[in-house]
Amino acid sequence: MRKTLLAAAIGATLALSACSDDKATEAKAQTSAQAAKPQAPATAAANPLFHKSSLQYEAPEFDKISLDDYVPAFEKGMKDQAAEVDAIANSADAPSFDNTIVAMEKTGALLDRTASTFFALTGTISNDKIRAIQSEMAPKLSAHQDNINLNPKLFARIEAVYNSRDSLNAEDKRLVEIYYKQFVRAGAKLDDAQKAKVRELNGEMAKLTNDFAQNVLKATKDAAVVVDDKAELKGLSDADIASLAAVGKAAGMDGKYVINLMNTTRQPILSSLDNRALREQVWKASAGRASELNDPVIKRLTELRAEKAQLMGFNSWADYVLDNQMAKKPAAVFKMLDDLAPKVVAKAKMEAADIQAEIKAEGGDFQLEPWDWAYYAEKVRKAKYDLDESQIRPYFELDKVLKDGVFFTMHNLYGITLKERHDLPVYHPDVRTFEVFDDKGNSIGLFYADYFARDGKRGGAWMNAMVSQNDLLGKKPVVVNVLNIPKPAPGQPALLTFDEATTMFHEFGHALHGLFSKVKYPSVAGTAVPRDFVEFPSQFEEDWAINPKVIANYAKHYQTGEPIPAELLKKVMDSRKFNQGFDSLEYIEAALLDMEWHSFPAGTDVGSVADFEAKALEKHGVKLDVVPPRYKSPYFSHTFAGGYSAGYYAYLWTEVFAADAFAYMKEHGGLTRENGDKFRKAILSKGNSIDTMQQYINFKGAEPTVDALLKRRGLVD
Repeated sequence: MRKTLLAAAIGATLALSACSDDKATEAKAQTSAQAAKPQAPATAAANPLFHKSSLQYEAPEFDKISLDDYVPAFEKGMKDQAAEVDAIANSADAPSFDNTIVAMEKTGALLDRTASTFFALTGTISNDKIRAIQSEMAPKLSAHQDNINLNPKLFARIEAVYNSRDSLNAEDKRLVEIYYKQFVRAGAKLDDAQKAKVRELNGEMAKLTNDFAQNVLKATKDAAVVVDDKAELKGLSDADIASLAAVGKAAGMDGKYVINLMNTTRQPILSSLDNRALREQVWKASAGRASELNDPVIKRLTELRAEKAQLMGFNSWADYVLDNQMAKKPAAVFKMLDDLAPKVVAKAKMEAADIQAEIKAEGGDFQLEPWDWAYYAEKVRKAKYDLDESQIRPYFELDKVLKDGVFFTMHNLYGITLKERHDLPVYHPDVRTFEVFDDKGNSIGLFYADYFARDGKRGGAWMNAMVSQNDLLGKKPVVVNVLNIPKPAPGQPALLTFDEATTMFHEFGHALHGLFSKVKYPSVAGTAVPRDFVEFPSQFEEDWAINPKVIANYAKHYQTGEPIPAELLKKVMDSRKFNQGFDSLEYIEAALLDMEWHSFPAGTDVGSVADFEAKALEKHGVKLDVVPPRYKSPYFSHTFAGGYSAGYYAYLWTEVFAADAFAYMKEHGGLTRENGDKFRKAILSKGNSIDTMQQYINFKGAEPTVDALLKRRGLVD
């Protein structure tokens, strides 16, 4: 049935120009135009989505697909899968693993193909047409999934197989258990009236999550700050100013400078702008986004989630969600966050005092405000470490980071090599494609890299699987990494911050989880693991960005090729734990907001969104006005549109695993094939085919501890 992909698709309704020749660039531009521009709808026979892609590993045929092809393909895909499911449910044969569970795994090919291709576009090149399709399909996809999950005859067969599961091998048994729990959690054991209510709730929730996502996109675009006078941009580099001018020109505002917003509350540009009034304007534009549009959506959506949880026999949505995660209970999450909070708040207050002292030393007679933090923190960092961001960026050119950093690391750990392809169609000219080969030269999958920010692209960074590996259907993986690095002006190099370089390593960890998947069944392939495990492989890969052997290979001046000076590199390493109070607190605040929004019982009147936020932060002792949450509720897409409801804590939960695993590897030789192969075999290849904690135990021999995490974040010596 591949429920994982369809569920991800429903939840996704938020949802490097380095070609070697002009012809390749022109071809990519034409491909992008075709993917984004409505065309005459194809006939049933001509619709390219109706048939398996002829490209390698069934990579999407973006050069053939028009936006008008998607709705017919979604409709036919749902119809086809409904017929396939009905045939299984109404079979006269006694239920067995093969004729029920395996048969379900084989259903929905057209729907999966359509969803995976379409939802690769929704977060990357969204436009009015794409958003209209999202709005139309969200409730239909939700209803289709309900028709499967609430089919009594189908569930009776699944339950029969579940009751005899002990006769199966371990992988088959786990798949049956996942199916059974999934159907029970969807309402399969409810009575008819309750099932009807579930359908009603799911339909409205699907609409609201889609509305939330589209509201965030609209509000973020509308909140872009337009600057008329170049003098107001003092503090930015010439390249940064040229980039803002290019954004303005692309938006039809030639001669103006446009500051587009990232999805987080904090905006990277705030660390450089000398103009305090402009900093305040940018910060307020960021922090005030989407409230009018999304406050009613949040209140209604959390109300519906609480109501559904109650219907399923749980006290709250958090109880319902966590029952299927590693944490199991909200109390475990609150304990983790609350245990860390006092240390984090204390460190943030110390950092605030240092920043206030810097303001005073410069003759400022004002109190520190949120829009001042990044700017003066950068000054404190310079004073403490004699380090200027402008000194660092020339040593982190995008292609060097990608090929001599990320790819170099993955070759040393796992033996893989990546070769760029210019012949495969893409959805935007900025997207690059690579074929991935193992140490024997065998091709194992395709990797797409979409790194630059643009209009129509949601903020943040993520990985999508456009084709998921599985042996049952003979599929090899096709995955994409998406980032939001500001695109340089034409002819200029893409010079990264160290954080952006680290994010490239992080997202490639997700890519590896998809590329190295070696499982039989689609539903447990790749990243189809619990939310509080999925970030582990990606966070684990982050620390290789600072491995001495790795950084010596990629941190080289983009003009001279000279390696980053040892003294400067030491400053970069020493400064990594700087501002960790702020970084940790803004994350913990957001994680606590997510948990509190989903911890009240049905029927609770939460009051205004702003009041709820303030009370939640005060309750946990983390409310510090100069350190706002990383995401305020009205643009907190992770929890209200991105599948992380009662799950944003997972980044910290999995960082425990990541820090522990990296420390373990460091103790056992570091960057070696032996270590990489062990990690690949125990973790990256398994998907959800075995229990995730057991995967970690198989890797290390024990469960993780928090010791390495506390050191990683600089919270202990």
